[in-house]
Amino acid sequence: MRPGAAQSARGTRAPAPPSGSVVSHITDSYGQHEYGLAYLIPALREHGLSLEQAGVLVACPTVGLLLTLVAWGAAADRFGERLVLASGLAGAGVVLLAATQVHGMAALGACLVAAGASGASVYAASGRLILGWFSASQRGLAMGIRQSAQPLGVAVAAISLPTLAARGLAAGLAFLGTFCLAAVLLVIVVVRDPVHQARAGQRRDRSPYRAPALWRIHAASALLVVPQFTVATFALVFLVTARHWPAPAAGSLLAVAATAGAASRLAAGYWSDRAGSRMRPMRALAVAIAAVLAALAAATAATSVLAVPVLLAASVLAVSTNGLAFTAVAEYAGPHWAGRALGIQNTGQNLLAAATPPVMAVLIAAHGYPAAFAAAAILPLIAAALVPVAAGAGPGGRPPWNPPVAQGPVPSSRGLGPADPGGSQAGDVSERPG
Repeated sequence: MRPGAAQSARGTRAPAPPSGSVVSHITDSYGQHEYGLAYLIPALREHGLSLEQAGVLVACPTVGLLLTLVAWGAAADRFGERLVLASGLAGAGVVLLAATQVHGMAALGACLVAAGASGASVYAASGRLILGWFSASQRGLAMGIRQSAQPLGVAVAAISLPTLAARGLAAGLAFLGTFCLAAVLLVIVVVRDPVHQARAGQRRDRSPYRAPALWRIHAASALLVVPQFTVATFALVFLVTARHWPAPAAGSLLAVAATAGAASRLAAGYWSDRAGSRMRPMRALAVAIAAVLAALAAATAATSVLAVPVLLAASVLAVSTNGLAFTAVAEYAGPHWAGRALGIQNTGQNLLAAATPPVMAVLIAAHGYPAAFAAAAILPLIAAALVPVAAGAGPGGRPPWNPPVAQGPVPSSRGLGPADPGGSQAGDVSERPG
């Protein structure tokens, strides 16, 4: 089919199935080794590590990701999404397989940092595919599908890793590495780079940071990372140590919750498309997250039987807002600033993501799970107050600019489209899920 054949009567382009659908599988594989490590905490404890030390190891991939996000984004701009995805996932897979042969916390931590640094290519390129292939009226749901792959990957990890870890820590790490290498083959076979081309007459020369809207989105979405990582990191160990569940049974239950979390991202994206706003749903969900975390703190303090179902509800709601924030940042920033804005977004979220497991582990060791859940409940309330529901909204409540839709696949990603009049590449975006 020629590139223009998918154009609809309204002037929007239907998504390209090869590039759009595969993003979910890519993120699925990477999400397992970044977020699925929490399901190896019991195995790490059996190796003689304290909960605090295990929390540090869980945070290591995120630390590595922070070191390379900008570099991978620049590589995606120059060489295209397909090459960046394949090379980064290949590096992560090789490093994770090598980690099965190391000994000691320092060596394992170094391998996990390296795996995170290499796998950061997913966040630099996969969101760029979504924003290149989908129109504004479809982008919320499309990004929700992309973001839903992350909890689905965690669901696979929840089912598989506790059982594999019973055979040894190396078995779990080998599984994660193999999954990354399988995703490399999927990228090579299926992914095609879109052409990012700015629409005429939508130039924005002034920095969007002169208004407070983007700063507020960055701050709100970074704060919402804390409850997400608190629940994701410590749900399994809470069920095993505080509720005395067998690890495989707890992992299976959390896999169900992670699958429901994926559905919550789809629902949030669809809601934002229909509402014509990313921010109104984001504020409502932030309030709901605060409420469920407060209920979880109360239930655990009272050792109530309701603690487990409330924990499951928290697991679902805590992951629901990610796609809304990333889509809104790109739309508010405009074509000349989208790449830089999403780089700031990624950095802020990853800093708090890396800090959350070790800090919460210390709080749990000192004061117990109720204190950690109560502390996590405060931050979504602050985030809800920061969400800029009205700032910068255009007709129908949308931001004044929407990123362009791709004009078709290209065999070589060097031709991402003509440079915009201001000298920056149109559609320059890089993105991270939490």
